[in-house]
Amino acid sequence: MTNIHPTAFVEQGAQIAATAEIGPMCYVSAGAKIGERVRLLPQVTILGNTTIGDDTVVFSGAVLGGGPQDHGNEFQPDARLVIGKRNVIRENVTMHCGTPKGQTPLPGIEPEKMVTYVGDDGMFMANSHVAHDCVVGNNVIMTNNSVIGGHVRVGDGAILGGNCAVHQFCRIGRKAMIGGLAGVDRDVIPFAIVTGERGKLRGLNLVGLRRSGYAPEVIKAISRAFMYIFKGKEDNFETRVQKAKELYKDNEMVMEQLEFITVSLDGKRNVMVSD
Repeated sequence: MTNIHPTAFVEQGAQIAATAEIGPMCYVSAGAKIGERVRLLPQVTILGNTTIGDDTVVFSGAVLGGGPQDHGNEFQPDARLVIGKRNVIRENVTMHCGTPKGQTPLPGIEPEKMVTYVGDDGMFMANSHVAHDCVVGNNVIMTNNSVIGGHVRVGDGAILGGNCAVHQFCRIGRKAMIGGLAGVDRDVIPFAIVTGERGKLRGLNLVGLRRSGYAPEVIKAISRAFMYIFKGKEDNFETRVQKAKELYKDNEMVMEQLEFITVSLDGKRNVMVSD
């Protein structure tokens, strides 16, 4: 039987798995769906149409599923927040539902409206914030006070350092690392490292790649490609990107970066380039 503390307030209609735990003074809305073995520690607030996947732990003060901080769209009855499995959501984290404006469109992917997605196995440290219409991948770490604006996409395995801020509509590539205090206002390629008060592309996240188990020869190959694409002296950046598609067509990681860059350029967006 579901373990619901007597001081918790659960609205009629909420769907709560029998193995979930709802702690003291929690609030759970009628539209909530709480999965197996989910733990809501004391004073957690679940609003609106929020789904929380199995084995997720939510710490005190978190407010999940609130209306977006998007003027005129604060109270959309069909808006949703979908959180995946095995996430750790620490104190005072906020995650907001979507809006009718929807997510950032990508080629071959129909953007959804009214929903914010958070993947599996993430860690969202104290006071971090996921805004409306975001898509956050799996194994993402958002460190204390890191914030992402509306419509942001964060790739699998990315790490956002403490107090960093990502501008609305930006994309953060897979396994990229954003340093603490960095302000990000352009798309960040996969496997990159960004640091500085006004975030700049400093190179590749080599430590992260090694920790992820990539072979030394793979890391050397992607490093050589990075130097050609971002540091090369011949041609301009766009031309080097096109040439690199042929030069590195057999390297999946480089091609992932090039496809990411192409999407940014085709969408008339700015991609962060090296100094």
